[in-house]
Amino acid sequence: MTYKPKFISFDCYGTLINFGMGPTAKKLFEDRVPTDRMPAFLESFRFYRLDEVLGDWKPFFEVVENSIRRACQAHGIEYRPSDAVALYDAVPTWQPHPNVVETLEAIAPHVPLVILSNSMVDLIPHSVAHLKAPFHAVYTAEEARAYKPRAQMFEYMFDQLGCGPDQMMHVSSSFRYDLMTASDLGFMAKAFIDRGHEPTFDGYGVNRLTDIRQLPGLLGLECLPQTATMKRGA
Repeated sequence: MTYKPKFISFDCYGTLINFGMGPTAKKLFEDRVPTDRMPAFLESFRFYRLDEVLGDWKPFFEVVENSIRRACQAHGIEYRPSDAVALYDAVPTWQPHPNVVETLEAIAPHVPLVILSNSMVDLIPHSVAHLKAPFHAVYTAEEARAYKPRAQMFEYMFDQLGCGPDQMMHVSSSFRYDLMTASDLGFMAKAFIDRGHEPTFDGYGVNRLTDIRQLPGLLGLECLPQTATMKRGA
């Protein structure tokens, strides 16, 4: 099945940009967290980041600061104020996943590209510059005053674009932050880029892609050369 959306919106970190928060934390804490306890520590850090964005909006630095502090507390690890600074300052250095730039460049002449990111106005331009492709619009949690997975952020995008979800496709590597909400809101189409950091789920009408180069095919465009397969969820 192919789709003809008016806009195609993308999650940024994890989907387009290689989200390095876990690897950065692992290196930062390698002298404080034993090797056998590191996976559990990083999983706690990941969970607390999600928990921190479910309430009222706060600056992303506070999300990072609170979540790493809570992870340290949960595991009896020394927390240093410099930890949050190091994690936050790493964000602009993260680079796109393989094949992202050329895929976006292939789609852009046909469907306007939009970024919907749990980021800040002064932080996201660094990542957008790495992506190189022309974006019609870039929206952040700071502007929406809410983080994904809250519907408020998606609704902000609809209002700015003057377009409803029934005319849009949303693309993400996360069910918890993006695709469950996108399903509830009634997006025309949803694509899950399976990057291995979250499980896939049936029942959300999501197109599972194992390679982002398959995305143009969903839009009736020629797929970029690749060997992976595409599956449609139930």
